[in-house]
Amino acid sequence: MSAMGSEFTHLDDTGAARMVDVSSKNVSSRTATATGFVRLSEECVALLRAGDIPKGDALSVARIAGIMGAKRVPDLLPLCHPIALHGVTVDLEIRDDGVAITAVTRTADRTGVEMEALTSVSVAALALVDMVKAVDPAAVITDVRVEEKTGGKTGTWRR
Repeated sequence: MSAMGSEFTHLDDTGAARMVDVSSKNVSSRTATATGFVRLSEECVALLRAGDIPKGDALSVARIAGIMGAKRVPDLLPLCHPIALHGVTVDLEIRDDGVAITAVTRTADRTGVEMEALTSVSVAALALVDMVKAVDPAAVITDVRVEEKTGGKTGTWRR
């Protein structure tokens, strides 16, 4: 195997991108938790709290979008494995300076669900921005990151 193929799991011996073969890995229960934040104006936060966003129920739309986003990861990220998602939860918490988003993804499979959790948060944040952009065109998506993952050969990791 070339140096390139031995150092990078997603490259073959010629240096071409490849999907890693996970067929010999054990199936295990795996979870991932990701978080993110959408920074919003005081006016927008007040409208969210009152349920008065002109486009409708922004938090519900964002929650559903986040769930849908987690299910589409293999279509969006070229080298991600399609896995059976067994659970996705998306929580949105209105705070004084915006909305905190937490996504938890669960599977029993041969590879992890970190990308599904990250995508869930990202798509939920994008949907929220879409719902509030008429009120707050300066909304900012920030701090999208994995907080924890469990399962697999490496076990539990926490930020």
